[in-house]
Amino acid sequence: MDQVPLRLEVLIGSVREGRIGVVVADWFLRRARADPAFDTGVIDLADTPLALDLALHTDAADFRSRLAAADAFVAITPEYNHGYSGALKNAFDSAKHEWRAKPIGFVSYGGLSGGLRATEQLRQVVAELHMVSIRQTVSFHQVRKAFDDQGEVNDGATIDAAPRLLQQLAWWGRALRSARAADPYPG
Repeated sequence: MDQVPLRLEVLIGSVREGRIGVVVADWFLRRARADPAFDTGVIDLADTPLALDLALHTDAADFRSRLAAADAFVAITPEYNHGYSGALKNAFDSAKHEWRAKPIGFVSYGGLSGGLRATEQLRQVVAELHMVSIRQTVSFHQVRKAFDDQGEVNDGATIDAAPRLLQQLAWWGRALRSARAADPYPG
């Protein structure tokens, strides 16, 4: 089995002022960084200027090079008006080949639905980008009530979901990295 850690990029999909997405991301990142299967980085879209016209600016080139070097992704996605954020969609649209034949997992948050509607919509987007969407998700329902003052949660289902997502992501990440090395993806 391939023992080289997978390069995991975690995208923080909210750019709103006062966003709770950073708290959600920090919680998930503590788990991902403790997993030896991954070498984990963060792409915070609030700090990643991408052109709305999808032009090939220098900033987009830097973003695309990070994507190209990654073996796997996790999108931390809010749910806004029953959908995902415009910033996250713009990030997906700002690259093409760099996403292909790579797995992606979703950590979602919101109100009653926990961001699951955003995740289901994003599965369609990433399928069009030739990505593999991981079945296991992590979702935070009533997100503003989910975290204590130390940024931890009490919900057992949420706590249990994170390692399952990471295990599935590692399996797909290793399989797809080997496949890309043996035979470049024909996309």
